[in-house]
Amino acid sequence: MLNQFSRTELLIGKEGMERLSRARVAVFGIGGVGGFAVEALARSGIGSFVLVDSDRVCLSNLNRQIIATRSTIGQYKVDAMEERIHDINPEAETETRKCFFLPENADEFDFQSYSYIVDAMDTVTAKLELISRAKKLNIPIISCMGAGNKLDPTQFRVDDIYNTTVCPLARIMRRECRKRGIKELKVVFSTEECVRPIAAIGDDCKSSSDESEKNRRRRDIPGSTAFVPSVAGLIIAGEVVRDLAKGE
Repeated sequence: MLNQFSRTELLIGKEGMERLSRARVAVFGIGGVGGFAVEALARSGIGSFVLVDSDRVCLSNLNRQIIATRSTIGQYKVDAMEERIHDINPEAETETRKCFFLPENADEFDFQSYSYIVDAMDTVTAKLELISRAKKLNIPIISCMGAGNKLDPTQFRVDDIYNTTVCPLARIMRRECRKRGIKELKVVFSTEECVRPIAAIGDDCKSSSDESEKNRRRRDIPGSTAFVPSVAGLIIAGEVVRDLAKGE
């Protein structure tokens, strides 16, 4: 009988679809990368999601984040994503966590209940804590490296962290993973050299009364597009679906 996942079942089979429906995928970071990853996973029949992000949708998200529309500005990103998931698959289970994942709150997460973890965060400390927890419990994880200041989506690759090149974030992660004895880590990274932003702009998603902090944030804000982080997110979703459908 035809259903919304019939076309996917033609490729991965009934048993694969059943594995996806039983899977619980935790996505940390529901932005340009994580949002597209969740969207594709929901459309692939993943049965349960944990969505983790502390931010709200803001005006500058409209150029690249699938959850960002004029009507969602001001909403928590996890709430906007949860609504999209249920529009696609009303039977999917969702848990939303409106927080920024850090070592200080890591014990509040039920990692052992996750079938797969997607790291779509951009903070090194948070990424390392998440990866360390996943490796300790032998939970499959895929981590996205830098997607900002890029213009060529065709230069993304999937590989082990120790085979990455060019990406500045990957360089830091290689060093820190080695220090922690992490022997392997599946990542999505770009071989494109970073494009230097033309000018600094303010960030409407952040606020601070400290002028030096405002200036630091302006320097740190990367340029981004609709077609680079989205491709990274879709690549991540493809890896998760293939691994889970095969029972890996």
